Amino acid sequence: MSALLNVHDLRVAYGQIHAVQGISLNVAEGERVCLIGANGAGKTTLLKAIAGMLPSAGGSVHFAGQAITHKPSHQIVPLGIALVPEGRGIFSRLSVAENLEMGAYIRRDSAAVKQEIDTIYQRYPRLGERRAQPAGQLSGGEQQLLAINRALLSRPRLLLLDEPSMGLAPLMVNAIFATLQDAHRQGVALLLVEQNARLALAHSDRGYILETGKISRHDSATQLAANTDIKKAYFGE
Repeated sequence: MSALLNVHDLRVAYGQIHAVQGISLNVAEGERVCLIGANGAGKTTLLKAIAGMLPSAGGSVHFAGQAITHKPSHQIVPLGIALVPEGRGIFSRLSVAENLEMGAYIRRDSAAVKQEIDTIYQRYPRLGERRAQPAGQLSGGEQQLLAINRALLSRPRLLLLDEPSMGLAPLMVNAIFATLQDAHRQGVALLLVEQNARLALAHSDRGYILETGKISRHDSATQLAANTDIKKAYFGE
């Protein structure tokens, strides 16, 4: 697998608070990587910095061999990175259809976009039934499915996900991870932040453990899931 995302010694600060303290990681083409850590470990900050939503205080980010460290998010999305933020980030007053169309705003192949949106409606009938209604009227799980499919309509090479299962019923969590599995089968690389460490590792190839803005360990998902200390700290075992 060739390198797709390379983060080197990245640092991000909120004033005097150093939320990300020299993190280095990589994601290969088509790979699934998860970030595990307690609240406040710097996971969300890291994703936002990669996506160009937060400025870095040092270090570098390269995507597909191109430096993107200081690029704003609207220049990073066309390169092939899409972020599904914590809290979904849908446009609640816009309709379901308008939200999906926003995901494809950088594309010019309108016929293909329409076909892909129709496929989404077929796969998720609830979204199809409510396509003309404000997205804010959807359930939490339906909003998350909308947010993920909106991001996928930009045809990313790398999908960043921040807590996709948070607060959702098990049935909806299964639907969300089935969607991510399909995206991965189509060649999309995933960088996943997920509070449920067991779930994250089960759907990843490799993982990084973040503690107070630094990476304390990284390994294959299988090795991390079998580690006794990690089980105690993150599985509640």
